[in-house]
Amino acid sequence: MATATQDLERFAREALLRGLPRGDIEQAMLQAGWASEQAKAALGAYADSRFPVPVPRPRPYLSAREAFLYLVLFSALYLSAFHLGCLAFDFINRFLPDPAQRQYGYTIVDSMRFSAASLIIGVPLYLFMSAKIARDLARDPVKRLSSVRRWLTYLTLFVAAGILVGDLITLVYDALGGELTLRFLLKVATVALISGAMFWHYLADLRQEERQEERQ
Repeated sequence: MATATQDLERFAREALLRGLPRGDIEQAMLQAGWASEQAKAALGAYADSRFPVPVPRPRPYLSAREAFLYLVLFSALYLSAFHLGCLAFDFINRFLPDPAQRQYGYTIVDSMRFSAASLIIGVPLYLFMSAKIARDLARDPVKRLSSVRRWLTYLTLFVAAGILVGDLITLVYDALGGELTLRFLLKVATVALISGAMFWHYLADLRQEERQEERQ
């Protein structure tokens, strides 16, 4: 597959060297049986400039430093999101206790204290790493092509989407069983808000990146 992609890029380079229009080159690729995405990617490997020789665009890369920064960032995000949900659940359990469970007391207090401690560490760490990475991207926009960044971003979207779907399934299941209570609805809303915020934030980031790539 890699060889086929390289062959297509070499073809695009040779065609650009001959001064052929990009539209004609893409059409020739499509007529030869290549997918539209493959044709666009092959042409997109070279900048649309008037320089006599095709100028390659920066490619996605893998850096140990980038991997470290993004792993810390997303670990802090998952830690904060999880314990924010746990803390919200503990508040709901405390103020709207389940009559079937009589023992809350110290267990809830201890759980709330642990979640609060996790948030005190996790949220500032996430904000610090976000600010640091944003400064790095502002100085060097090519770093947006980091493969680690894209993989972890799409993984976060997948996890958030899975949680949202599971949350909706649980809501519909309990609604069909006639078991909806204020306590249950508040917990469903908590999960939906946290996972939904993560999903839309990173989806908007990816869409902005795609728009920037299209303008280049």
